[in-house]
Amino acid sequence: MNAVEFVVFKTRALILLALAIFTLAMGYYAVQLRMEAGFLKQVPTGHEYVQTFLEYENEVPGANLILVAVKARKGTIWNAEFMRHLQAVTEEVTFLPGVRRTTVRSLWSTTTRVTENTEEGINAYPVIPEGVTVTTIADTDVETIRDRALNGKHEGFLVSNDHRAALVMAELQEVDPLTREELDYLDLASKLETQIRQQFEDETIEIQIVGFAKFIGDIADGAGDVMIFFILAFVLTTLSVFIYSRSIQLTFLAVFCSLVSLVWQFGLLYLMGRGLDPLAVLVPFLVYAIGVSHGVQQINLIGSELSEGKSADEAARATFRRLLVPGSLALITDLVGFGTLYLIPIEVIQDLAIMAGLGVALKIVTNLIMLPLVASYLPADRNYAETFARLRRSREKVMSVLGRVAHPAPAAFTLVIFAGLLAAAILETRHRHIGDLTEGFSELWPSSRYNRDIADIVSRFSISADALIVVTETPADACIDYRTMRLIERFSWAMHNVQGVNSVQSLALSARETAAIWREGNLRWVALPRTETDLIQTTSIYEPSSGLLNEACTILPVIIYLDDHKADTIERIIAAVEEFRSTDREALSRTDVNFRLAMGGVGVMAATNDVIEASELPMLAWVYAVIVVLVFLAYRDWRAIICCCMPLLMATFLGYWLMTALNIGLKVSTLPVLVLATGIGVDYAFYIYSRLQSYIDEGKPMAEAYPLALKQIGVAVIFTGLTLSVGVSTWAFSGLKLQADMGILLAFMFLANMVAAIFFLPAFAATLDRLFPRAPSRGRRPSPLQ
Repeated sequence: MNAVEFVVFKTRALILLALAIFTLAMGYYAVQLRMEAGFLKQVPTGHEYVQTFLEYENEVPGANLILVAVKARKGTIWNAEFMRHLQAVTEEVTFLPGVRRTTVRSLWSTTTRVTENTEEGINAYPVIPEGVTVTTIADTDVETIRDRALNGKHEGFLVSNDHRAALVMAELQEVDPLTREELDYLDLASKLETQIRQQFEDETIEIQIVGFAKFIGDIADGAGDVMIFFILAFVLTTLSVFIYSRSIQLTFLAVFCSLVSLVWQFGLLYLMGRGLDPLAVLVPFLVYAIGVSHGVQQINLIGSELSEGKSADEAARATFRRLLVPGSLALITDLVGFGTLYLIPIEVIQDLAIMAGLGVALKIVTNLIMLPLVASYLPADRNYAETFARLRRSREKVMSVLGRVAHPAPAAFTLVIFAGLLAAAILETRHRHIGDLTEGFSELWPSSRYNRDIADIVSRFSISADALIVVTETPADACIDYRTMRLIERFSWAMHNVQGVNSVQSLALSARETAAIWREGNLRWVALPRTETDLIQTTSIYEPSSGLLNEACTILPVIIYLDDHKADTIERIIAAVEEFRSTDREALSRTDVNFRLAMGGVGVMAATNDVIEASELPMLAWVYAVIVVLVFLAYRDWRAIICCCMPLLMATFLGYWLMTALNIGLKVSTLPVLVLATGIGVDYAFYIYSRLQSYIDEGKPMAEAYPLALKQIGVAVIFTGLTLSVGVSTWAFSGLKLQADMGILLAFMFLANMVAAIFFLPAFAATLDRLFPRAPSRGRRPSPLQ
């Protein structure tokens, strides 16, 4: 360390000049970083369900839909003025970027047809009469359209059950067919708002829009609040650092170095060709919090050295020498912990892992090297040295009181509290859920426009944006094979009777309705035809654009519309599909018929939930395994592993408990934050144990060593935990529920890890030392951390 210190401080001017040039260059690129989102980035592309989606996305309407509901504020939709609005909205949706035009469905679509039995035979024709246009439509035409829509069984699907709204549906594709570039979801979300809602919504018409594109756009819009609350947290953090250090210069150092690493992070992300996903927008601010945490440790030691009469150069050198190793160890632990997020095969989480890991790696340079180098140039201030010394003496009195927890009796009592809290947290953690726990999207408030739109559409229509599509693979011409169609009919009916299912669509069910039409609408004939001739007659009117079959009749999708996408609803439906596949005799006997899960938005959610559930425990196990290995390598003592890891383990389970209490499910947007908070929490234990170990190496007993360690590092640890908690707790007032939930969770995790490190770490250390006494030091070489 002496050699490293000599080289670094000998060339400090050159190093700082190079870092300044690098900061300017990264600043140029950082301002060019933009938010970007992608549908496939949110899903595990290697999962069985998503593989089904990717295989059949060009043949079956998939998961990435837009639903636009045009709603009459008064009366029904059956008037000419409303029909003009509906046609205009349909036209506008058709020509939006990324829309697969052949999938656009509304009453005005030529593929929306009605089939009826006339004196001349079966007749199929569009719902909109021939010759009727948006300029010529009259109320008499609307009456005809209404009759045709109802006769065509479009009520509940394209027309709401209460006749107050009509639906426009469209599917998106990842590559814009016009530009041949990846679809810009945020630009599309903006167009949905400006070209659809703002253009057509007035005092008579309300426009409701749901779908992934609109959802991610609302998240991006809410990210504006993230900046506001980050600025508020930044101000509070800066003020708190000043209250702690009572030095404008040291406050500036701690905050400035943390901000510099953000500039580097954003610039490097741009050069790597990556954008900032709206669901990962909180990560840079978490990395900033890590920087402030380590910055406070640096300025705490610098202030302590200055208070003892050292020069700024001597204080900076001592800080660099004593904190580079423990600080690097803590940051490397954070880095490896964040790296485990890359094990989750979802691109947005892997991007998040890269972003967080890059930010933490940069902290080694900005906070552990650049900060003390800049501090070495600070002018001498005798008054400040006296002020900090006075503050230090008053704080050490408080630390002496807290240090008594390392005595035998308080340590035993503290461990009893630890055991009770850990047991309660583990019990409550059993009730945690994977996925959404609310009817709408949990990233948005229930009162948000998007969640209100979803609730209203589900209440008025027999379909929703929450659809699970089971792709039935069959032999060729299965449409006219009774055995196959009968199996699909039984499967459709079984799914229709599962709790949480709104409605079911399939070719077999549609053929039943058509069979009755051929018999003058007699309800006694609502049954699946048994002969090939009758099946040809009843299924020939359905085209592949309906989403119920393909050209060769080798795939016959069953579309299951759900009431919501709550985790337990999805689990129930998936379990029902699995049960049918594994228990139905005919399904088991038909090796040529395969019910494949799953397309639709719910299929993607189910796949994501599966991956999150499968990755959660292995990922946390890897985080703790890395911490265990690094702690052992650093301290070469099994006691250190228990002392550092047990408080962290309790804080993690308490975090799970809080998520259960707040009704927050583990999903793409929440699990990474929990892992990041766990990684940050271990920093407190490293800094405390490093000082504790140094005094133990000197031969001091635990009851004496811990108060001494706490006097040096305890105030900074407590202050850091409180400051960061106060800063992120302001997020609870955000207009974005994701940010509010994560603010509360992070504030709690910061406090829980800080309290656990201050009280439970020494309790374990004292108890283990009493049960397993250490060998006498006898001049043993200090650990690298000392």
